[in-house]
Amino acid sequence: MAKRKRAQGPKLRRQCGAMAAHMLLLEQFPAFRANQMRLEGATGRRRATEVDLSTVAIVKIKTVVNVVYRTDAENISDAQIDSQIAVMNKDFRATNPDKTKTPTPWKGLVTDARIEFGLTKVTRTRTTRASFTFDDGVKRAATGGIAPFKPRTHLNLWVCALSGGLLGYAQFPGGPQNTDGVVINYLAFGTTGTAQAPFNKGRTATHEVGHYLNLRHIWADTEDCGGSDAVADTPNCEGPNYGTPTWPVITCNNGPNGDMFMNYMDYTDDAAMFMFTTQQVLRMRTALEVSRRGLS
Repeated sequence: MAKRKRAQGPKLRRQCGAMAAHMLLLEQFPAFRANQMRLEGATGRRRATEVDLSTVAIVKIKTVVNVVYRTDAENISDAQIDSQIAVMNKDFRATNPDKTKTPTPWKGLVTDARIEFGLTKVTRTRTTRASFTFDDGVKRAATGGIAPFKPRTHLNLWVCALSGGLLGYAQFPGGPQNTDGVVINYLAFGTTGTAQAPFNKGRTATHEVGHYLNLRHIWADTEDCGGSDAVADTPNCEGPNYGTPTWPVITCNNGPNGDMFMNYMDYTDDAAMFMFTTQQVLRMRTALEVSRRGLS
């Protein structure tokens, strides 16, 4: 089978700031690296044991949405917030109807994470800032944002204007509590209101919460086939896929099935991503048990 050219998609392409925020935090918070290493060790031990993920307890994560707005449009509605929580609940429980689009070779890998999200609080903060970026300014009152609400026991989602085409970013487990959580562009949050195509199906939050629960991008943020996302059942791929590719997209000698571009941890449009794999779920569940115990 011939190698297919990577689909480039529309001009508007997914941009995630999680790795930029991650590298910055490694420099600023020395304990973060050690905490991440401990979690990787625990994940490796968990991977080596027989785990029936279909029987693990359902975890319902208490979720706070912090809306930080300058304009009326940025002050998104309760209905838009509810639409995002609904998407996350479907995606993490693998009840999303579009999972039927998964190519036949990978249908058996689509896995219910048995994680649910319950909205417990919405805060609304007016700011003078025109936009924010991945430097966590939205998480501090002194820089125009708001501090997280009880981050040890609650997932905090910030919704705001982000600059430079950034759709969102997240803090990986093991970082400081005062910046812990997920930030989403108000133009890519939920399925209604200000959410704009091709990022209007709520999958930016699904992607970023995946990072929050210790998932990496499936191409491991390298462009030379030399990286690893530390997940055995996501094929190695050369780099991110954009837009809505046609399966298969073959890179890194990963034929005949090619890149798993329909995975939530790639860069495709919302309509083109619809699955987590078994080993990704194992990583998330280990993060909940080791680094994010307060959420469960």
